[in-house]
Amino acid sequence: MTHFFDNENLLEIIWKWRKHLIIVALCAIGASVFFSSPLFIKPKYKSTARIYPSNNIYVFSDESQSEQMLEIITALDIKLRVIDAFNLSEVYKISKEEPQYLTYMLAEFNDNVKFKKTEYETIEIQVLDTDPQRASIMCDSIITFLDEKVRSMHRLKYEEVVQISKKDYINLSHQIDSVEEKLNFLRKEYKIVDYSTQAEEITKGMVRVLAEQKKNTSGGKELEQWLKNFTEKGGEFVLLDQQQKLLVIQRSELKQILDEAISNATKKIIYGQRVQNPIPADKKAYPVRSLILLLSTFSAVFVAILIILLIENRKNT
Repeated sequence: MTHFFDNENLLEIIWKWRKHLIIVALCAIGASVFFSSPLFIKPKYKSTARIYPSNNIYVFSDESQSEQMLEIITALDIKLRVIDAFNLSEVYKISKEEPQYLTYMLAEFNDNVKFKKTEYETIEIQVLDTDPQRASIMCDSIITFLDEKVRSMHRLKYEEVVQISKKDYINLSHQIDSVEEKLNFLRKEYKIVDYSTQAEEITKGMVRVLAEQKKNTSGGKELEQWLKNFTEKGGEFVLLDQQQKLLVIQRSELKQILDEAISNATKKIIYGQRVQNPIPADKKAYPVRSLILLLSTFSAVFVAILIILLIENRKNT
């Protein structure tokens, strides 16, 4: 049969059966037009949106912000939320009573909803649907659901920071109160208010008392008692005073962290910056009838030629 595939023989056979091949091609064209019509295949409309990750996204790993956004937007919970929000079980004609409902539902969803990262680091969302308005709203809702999911993730993170910071803030406040109580006791009982200033004044006073030989006077005895107090409790006062100042600084820094965490946990931020908003399409994207017509016609003619070659081969044997 190999000689039938020679160019000359093949062209002769095709020319001989040209009328039949033309009829096959015309039938294939007619069938393609008929079976790709809305009677058999519902036209679908495509809505497209592109979003760019904003700097508000917290990077949880070594992935780029675009890769991380793509990971989040393709998460199962977002898909299920879209399915429920638009009642896609009725749109896709899949019964919820079906044992493999979720498998069929996700397969249909993944056929109609596509996500991809572009070369410019944006995330492209494409939605196919028989209703152009629904396709556009679905596209828009997916962006909204993404924002809400990322916001929820951030809220959990910052709420944890808030809880830890509050606990540490309360502990520091208790420590400061405890130190302040001890300092107040020393101030009241030992009359130590400002160690450096008082120590300097007491030293000057004692020098003056000793020089004037007034040690046994009431003033001299008072200075001597102060000097004794400073000798016994001065070191403790200094340590407590330094500890209090350090704790106050730590509490002030912690308060800033706490306020920032509370702000981040409650504020509403847009995480997906819209580069292209979805709009309802005015022209169907599926099926591509010209492609169906071309492929089906080519396939029909190719099969017809093979059959003709078999017939010719039998005639010559």
